Amino acid sequence: MTAPSADRLLNILLVEDDEVDVMNVRRAFRKNNIANPLFLAGNGLEALDHLRNGVVPRDRRIILLDLNMPMMNGIEFLRALRRDPDLSHTPVIVLTTSNDERDRIEAYNLNVAGYILKPVTFTNFCEVMAALNKYWALVELP
Repeated sequence: MTAPSADRLLNILLVEDDEVDVMNVRRAFRKNNIANPLFLAGNGLEALDHLRNGVVPRDRRIILLDLNMPMMNGIEFLRALRRDPDLSHTPVIVLTTSNDERDRIEAYNLNVAGYILKPVTFTNFCEVMAALNKYWALVELP
């Protein structure tokens, strides 16, 4: 897969507190030659700070969000994000181990673009990242 042009790069904010999952995302990006910049936040509070203070560029950004995190979990983060007029339209894809129907319903009620259960094996995780990368290449973002 060829690298996207600079005007097609997505700024991806990974909101994840588990270092193994962060490592898996990075490895999957490398394995799939995903060239999009990856920014990290360990919880919802840190993610909001990164978004509001320009750590993650405002142009063409998307959030990969875990739900089970300390300080501010993913659902609390989504509520805060959707209440903020400057951030409310930011696309979010939930990437979580939570198979709880209430979490899924609440996430979709907060306008997530997708809800993906984290695959157990690294091979399957790479397949999910490759599919997301293809999706990102097709979708038109502001």
